[in-house]
Amino acid sequence: MNTGLKITTFAAVLAATFGTAYGVGQGIDPVVADSPPTHKDEHTPAPRPEAAGGHTGHDTPPAGGLQISEDGYTLDLQTPSVTAGQRSDLRFTVRDGDGRAVTAYQREHEKELHLIVASRDLVTYRHLHPTRAADGTWSTPVDLPRPGGYRVFADFTPAKKDARNLTLGADLAASGPYQPKELPAPSTTARTNGYEVKLSGDLRPGKASELKLKVSRAGEPVTNLQPYLGAYGHLVALRSGDLAYLHVHPNGEPGDGKTRPGPDISFTATAPSAGSYRLFLDFKRDGKVHTAAFTVRAGGAAAGSGTPEGHTDDGHGH
Repeated sequence: MNTGLKITTFAAVLAATFGTAYGVGQGIDPVVADSPPTHKDEHTPAPRPEAAGGHTGHDTPPAGGLQISEDGYTLDLQTPSVTAGQRSDLRFTVRDGDGRAVTAYQREHEKELHLIVASRDLVTYRHLHPTRAADGTWSTPVDLPRPGGYRVFADFTPAKKDARNLTLGADLAASGPYQPKELPAPSTTARTNGYEVKLSGDLRPGKASELKLKVSRAGEPVTNLQPYLGAYGHLVALRSGDLAYLHVHPNGEPGDGKTRPGPDISFTATAPSAGSYRLFLDFKRDGKVHTAAFTVRAGGAAAGSGTPEGHTDDGHGH
């Protein structure tokens, strides 16, 4: 993953009816939306899912489409459906333009590939690191607690000269009685596993801004965070509606002589458009990874306009 920020957008809705069984079906082909800048990713322009903004400005590069294929690479999800509440083996392959499985990747932030799985209502979140077999097939166990539609994001850079970082997406269905949840209210405070994380700063459409997160436990600041994926924090943002994918890394890194291991973790981010976003912060302490989640508004109500949100199913330590 490139330092700073990257985003790829996705939207394919799996049909479901409130209170009825969520079935397995064909995902809809990608449609397009906006994305923030990154020095490696340049994607095709696209419309926004929310009409809150208009043009985000020429300083914000056009976004990628809701793409399962890009630059000749395709995400081949071999497990398009699982059963909610049951541990399953999620398998997939990245294929090149000739249909061959990709077996060589650049390592970025300690991994060849990062896999994000998120529910369409942005309540369930998983950050996974699958294992690659010699034939190029990736696999990882996954246990999704609730039925419904999910989006799988594969974030990688092929080990090929001049290859750029890509994020490809595919739909995943978890079968069972489906009851969608509303997006949690905006808040500047999140709690997870006894930790409290406070968010300051605003996410702005088309303009870079600082987001600062402060970690504490039992009222005391945490000053001994451990590196996780080469940083003291790892932030992913997903736009409500189309699940546009925004990945941000912190300002500074362990061992640079100026970045402290907490309590503050600083990020710079640019929202591709006005709208609601769900932020997921991963941090590590005492050998365990924890995830704090926030809902924020870009270009509208301030991030702290709601009450502290409740539990988010993040798959870390729950």
